[in-house]
Amino acid sequence: MQRSIRLLSGAGNLVTGMLCEMSDRHLEDFETIWKGILNAADQPDRYWIWDYKLRQADRDTRYETYAVEVDSLTQGLMFLETQWHRSQLPQQYPLVYVEALAAAPWNRQLLEDPPYFRGVGQTLLLFARQRSLELGYGGRVGLHALPGSEGFYRRNQMPEYDPDPDKEDLIYFEYGILRR
Repeated sequence: MQRSIRLLSGAGNLVTGMLCEMSDRHLEDFETIWKGILNAADQPDRYWIWDYKLRQADRDTRYETYAVEVDSLTQGLMFLETQWHRSQLPQQYPLVYVEALAAAPWNRQLLEDPPYFRGVGQTLLLFARQRSLELGYGGRVGLHALPGSEGFYRRNQMPEYDPDPDKEDLIYFEYGILRR
């Protein structure tokens, strides 16, 4: 699976990139380029083990991993669970659950202003919604936000729910059914 995407550069130019299934090449970019920057900047996702996520997706069809790349450099990563999660709303509809979503450190406004590319996280989040539609879940997507990233989900108009005591009091966000 590969889809052409458009991102906005920090200079304000539209740039063509690719959204594709995560591969060892994307993992290598994380390990050799991202990880040191994430550690130095004390980012909360610095301990995420993307090689485990990629192997999990290779072994179990309910998991999927994706990457955003521009000029063969990984700009974002996402890990989805597509079969077992249910809405935290009373109806408990099936949904796509975003286990992990990360933009490269140079694409985070908190670390780089302006970011090298804008729209990486939004592109991945919208793709999760598209996967939900493809799976017959009506666009439902849920996730627990890391501290400091809640504003991103609010800006993307993802409804916010209470902190979840079962998930270290992380705030839960969930898109409901997509009305056309």
